[in-house]
Amino acid sequence: LQLYQSTHRVLRFSSSFISNSTTNSSATARKHTPPPRPSHEGRHDPLDQEAQRLLVDEYKLEKRVRNGIKSLITELEMMHAVLRKIGAKPPEQFDEQVLIWAGKVRDLSYHMEDAVDAFLVRVEDVGHDRGSNNMKNRVKKFLKRATKLFTKGKALHQISNDIDEAQRLSKELGELRQKYMSDANANSNGDAIDPRLKAVYKDVTELIGIDHIRDELIEKLCDCDERSKGQLRTMSIVGFGGLGKTTLVKAVYDKIKVQFDSVAFVSVSRNPDMAKIFKKVLYKLDKTKYATINEAARDNEQLIDEPTMFLQDKRYLIVIDDIWDEKAWELIKCAFPDNCLGSRVMTTTRIASISKVCCSSGDDIVYQMKPLPDDESERLFYQRIFPQGSKCPHELEEVSRKILKKCGGVPLAIITIASILASNGQDQHIKPKYHWDNILGSIGRGLAEGDSAKDMQRILSFSYYDLPSHLKTCLLYLCIFLEDFEIRRDRLIWMWIAEGFVQGGKKESGLFELGESYFNELANRNLIQPIHVDATGKAEACRVHDMVLDLLCSLSSEQNFATILDGTQQSKPISHSKSRILSFQNSMSEPTTHQVDARSMPQVRSVVLFKTDIYLIQTISCFQVLRVLDLEGCNLRRNHHHIDLGYIENLLHLRYLGLRNTYVRELPVEIGKLQFLETLNLAKNGSSVAVIFRQVLSV
Repeated sequence: LQLYQSTHRVLRFSSSFISNSTTNSSATARKHTPPPRPSHEGRHDPLDQEAQRLLVDEYKLEKRVRNGIKSLITELEMMHAVLRKIGAKPPEQFDEQVLIWAGKVRDLSYHMEDAVDAFLVRVEDVGHDRGSNNMKNRVKKFLKRATKLFTKGKALHQISNDIDEAQRLSKELGELRQKYMSDANANSNGDAIDPRLKAVYKDVTELIGIDHIRDELIEKLCDCDERSKGQLRTMSIVGFGGLGKTTLVKAVYDKIKVQFDSVAFVSVSRNPDMAKIFKKVLYKLDKTKYATINEAARDNEQLIDEPTMFLQDKRYLIVIDDIWDEKAWELIKCAFPDNCLGSRVMTTTRIASISKVCCSSGDDIVYQMKPLPDDESERLFYQRIFPQGSKCPHELEEVSRKILKKCGGVPLAIITIASILASNGQDQHIKPKYHWDNILGSIGRGLAEGDSAKDMQRILSFSYYDLPSHLKTCLLYLCIFLEDFEIRRDRLIWMWIAEGFVQGGKKESGLFELGESYFNELANRNLIQPIHVDATGKAEACRVHDMVLDLLCSLSSEQNFATILDGTQQSKPISHSKSRILSFQNSMSEPTTHQVDARSMPQVRSVVLFKTDIYLIQTISCFQVLRVLDLEGCNLRRNHHHIDLGYIENLLHLRYLGLRNTYVRELPVEIGKLQFLETLNLAKNGSSVAVIFRQVLSV
């Protein structure tokens, strides 16, 4: 009755366009409609006509918005396809105008996603009435829709404006592409020199801590019982980028190659040209016989048969360096016959699963590369910085230890940082302590000083660009966490899901199970370090090596992926119009935090706090499209501040709310309004919160 009374006037205005089909329905409508105003006999009230026109416009507006959303979704699919193609290669392989245009497209795609999300959250009904379609239910549906026209009206108009603006910008970007990129080379500017080549030609006398590992591998590779002595044996060296796999395998190769009739050392790389690889193998095996092999026209089958025939009666040693793809190895190994002459094949890879594929026989060996121990890390570091025979000054010992701790025993990182700190010129003066402190503070937050640092990032970036697009995004997301932070697996996966990074998959597997496969694949590729591994091999958490974190922060800054606010000079300046993910970290000072104006950043999707900030928490409701809010570890009762979490009722887009270990003792009833909330983490807040939560659910 109340619904009928509240919509009676709406029905008056809408009767003319919902019941034109039959005379009976018109008569019924006239029977229940109050007589027209007596001001002008035989003419409709102008007020009624205007209201009716407005109502019709509102109905038409919703239809236009729905069609506009469908158009945006189609365009987003095309945008994402283009961005995936460009993101598959390092930036230096594209012309500058391509990168500028791609950046604009990426920003526009964010705005389009916000419009689509706003429509789903603020306009589209979450639960549709699936009852029968009889007249009674149809009337109920109409009444419900009619009354909601006014409550949704503001959102519809805003979304409509956003759609119009997005379509206008999309048209402009299309015109700019035609205008400035018609002759642009969007494929490649040519590959830069691979910095890993230095490892192949490095003098073994420069290396620290490699002798005993080299001798250990030679013993494993060559010493075996009589039964298996003549069999083909493969050794695969696997480990994190920068650990020195290529350097180590080259040292082994140089030491034992004189024991073999034919030898070859070939690098595969991330996107291998198989024909070129086989030609390289042939040329290395016999430079005289195959001097012109690069100009020869051979298909893959001929190029496999050639080395097979050549090696049939020879004891050979082959090194295949840097394998990224199982299919590539399956093809390459066909060229190496088991001729029972005691031949050996060595491979290197960053991916654990590939190392196992390379070593399919019971006599094959997988060697997991380990970081340098502390004493050898120190020797390598000091050898590169100080003149021969001199020692580290006392005032630099502590900062040296801290730098080496961040390097984590990775030779590439140690050599890179040492090269930055090494003195230049003839005077051999040691750089002042403040310079060392600056380098220490920058590691893990976008170190970019000198060619050595760029080479290190390029080497590590090969692992990033080898990832499929969905794993690239998941890996980049790790930049929001602190250095050396223990990232719980479940927390990370639920945050990925809330952000929309985990999508698709087989019907029989849920989103969390798919997220677990993402986590495991990053561990398999040695991009994250699993910790607290149980008996079944499942890790409770992970850490990110500081050098990887450094790369992720750099990539995030280039792609405007996340804004890290930690109060350091290395932090990316806040761009109020572009920041989408904000991470507030421990080292921020109070004045720096308060400079963040939440009201001017309505486009922010994620906020993660690693320090308690009362001011910021109280203004979070200004982030209108917030999907992830993680306050884990923030003391929400510190200094007896009473923080009212009732503001979360305004965060209609919220999918993830992390209140773990926040000392929250009371959960507001308003949380029941968050229809899209998927994860609410209340662990370590006391049992009373769980009781309150059950009460909220009942409400």
